Amino acid sequence: MRKALSVGRKEVRQILRDRRSLMLLLFVPAFFLLVYGYALNWDIRHVHLAIEDRDRTAASRSIVSAFVNSGYFDLVADVRGPDDITQLMNHGSARAIVVIPNGLSRDLAAGRTVPVQVLLDGDNANTATTVMGYALTILQSESAKYRMVTGTIGGPSVSAVPRVWYNPQLRSTLFLVPGLIAYIVMITSVVSTSLSIVREKERGTMEQVRMAPLDAGSFVLGKSIPYYLISLASALTILFVAMLLFGLPMRGSWLVLLGTISLYLIGALGLGLLVSSIADTQQVAFQVAVLASFLPTLMLSGFIFPIASMPPFLQGVTYIVPARYFLIALRGIVLKGAGLAIIWPQLLSLVAYSCVVLLLASLRLRRQWR
Repeated sequence: MRKALSVGRKEVRQILRDRRSLMLLLFVPAFFLLVYGYALNWDIRHVHLAIEDRDRTAASRSIVSAFVNSGYFDLVADVRGPDDITQLMNHGSARAIVVIPNGLSRDLAAGRTVPVQVLLDGDNANTATTVMGYALTILQSESAKYRMVTGTIGGPSVSAVPRVWYNPQLRSTLFLVPGLIAYIVMITSVVSTSLSIVREKERGTMEQVRMAPLDAGSFVLGKSIPYYLISLASALTILFVAMLLFGLPMRGSWLVLLGTISLYLIGALGLGLLVSSIADTQQVAFQVAVLASFLPTLMLSGFIFPIASMPPFLQGVTYIVPARYFLIALRGIVLKGAGLAIIWPQLLSLVAYSCVVLLLASLRLRRQWR
């Protein structure tokens, strides 16, 4: 550990002196954000829908059919009670839940207005806003049909009562902050780690390091420690600033949050080490890092594009993108107060990813060290 800390102190001094790397870390991510920002597509399809039908009549089934046949919703669950609603929302199994009250058919036949409740998962403000618009349009269309059949004059026969969970004001900040954390962590971890080791190869100092009384594990650990601390500080700084300026809630455990961020960081550092073992120049290392980390994090994690709207092939590819699991866990902790009992599948996936990339990187680096 003493040798690793010595390498870490050397790396900190190198970071402060190397202005080119600092420029890359600061401006290249902003460039990618501007370029890919114009390719955004906010069309929402295949929204996971659950139904609690307390009426069980032809009228209620007609409303359910209107949602399913609209092309925007996929029926995934039949809710039996409030406990099912909470479980579906907490696990992310349903993004919208329609609650049809008892006596719907009777009240419609009598010409009375019937409130139909629509529950939305508001952790993604943009998606929730779009889904709310879909639900309101469908219910208004159904209401118009009943007014024509019954000859009712006046207000709608069926009115929607939306209730957004976790983000009642639908503020986009609460949705963007977790994605920004995932993106910035990838930038500071993968690129910095890979470039720092490849830089040693380019300058010819790697041979001197090999001749020193230093093993490969201590060298890699020492190189990784500064970037782990920088990335962790960046993630926590974004969280604190968002809490102070935008009212970002913190409903979960800080300990679970730190553990989740650390797991994601370990995987990102492992990917950087793997890139450094493949590339021999900083240019190649940067290009490989972009292909392996930036683009998947932006395009395939659910940060910008809903995964459910992607083609089946790309949906399968997202399962090897660690940011997919990190975003689900982070939003669950911060916005929903989810604990280990809820997010353990995502944490287990992050552990598996970290083990795989670290194993591959270790095998390649040890082979090169010899």
